[in-house]
Amino acid sequence: MPRAASNIMLALCVVLSLYSTRGGAVSAAGLPGSYPAILAFGDSILDSGNNILIGTLTKCNYPPYGRDFPGGISTGRFGNGKVFSDLIAERSGIKAILTAFLDPNLKDEDLVTGVCFASGGSGLDQQTANLQNVLSITAQFNLFKQYVGKLEGYVGTEKAQGIISQSLYLVSSGNNDICHQIFFDSEERLRCIHNTTGSMGIRFHTSKENRDMYGLGARKFAYLTTLPLGCLPSARITAGGILGNCFEMENQAAALFNSKLEAEVTDLNNNLPGADIFLLDIYSPLLEIIQNPDKYGRP
Repeated sequence: MPRAASNIMLALCVVLSLYSTRGGAVSAAGLPGSYPAILAFGDSILDSGNNILIGTLTKCNYPPYGRDFPGGISTGRFGNGKVFSDLIAERSGIKAILTAFLDPNLKDEDLVTGVCFASGGSGLDQQTANLQNVLSITAQFNLFKQYVGKLEGYVGTEKAQGIISQSLYLVSSGNNDICHQIFFDSEERLRCIHNTTGSMGIRFHTSKENRDMYGLGARKFAYLTTLPLGCLPSARITAGGILGNCFEMENQAAALFNSKLEAEVTDLNNNLPGADIFLLDIYSPLLEIIQNPDKYGRP
């Protein structure tokens, strides 16, 4: 099962900072510019219900998931209520929730304001998705191409292209890839992490799928950093010792990945004409909250 952050932490992230390599920090509660739609790709941080509609055991359509969602129902979101993609769509004034693209109840009008392609347990590496039989990045991109066709059929090609070029593309990936590396002895683990983490982002952000998305008109991206993975409950239970401390080796791997991702965002902005790419740092504020709980209202 993917190690999802709690919904309360995700809510806190929304009011923290969005870091842009073009212009410093801005409020995530009011993203720079205006967007007609949000399109979400990646893992359980953003998945709004796609996994319950595919052949995977990685699902969360049962209590206590969804207990804080409107109506108290489990919708396949990996949290108590709304997930990050919903919160960004809501705070941006677009709509209250971001519907999963595979939702059989998806309406044509939902296409205009955006949908979610993300799949809990997915990652940058195809093998990460294969381990849990979830939607890989390639599969998500193929769904995006279906979305483009449906959108054009509903609003016409010209209007659809306007929506595609002005929408915000929200991406969260890398968390599960790093987690899956934590199955080796210490020396091998460190070597594996350093060898793979530095190339994970490069492999995705320069991949055919990402370039093709840009080729279809996507211009505005917000890439989420990974979580402080060593502080997730499963990591603290299995590797945090008797006190259940954060597993620093896993946090170091996440921090290394994030540093590479930041450099790539800068490179992409410099090399993709017309692209406007931001880095949303959720690692730093979450780690700050975890390390200093009294400052943020320890329960």
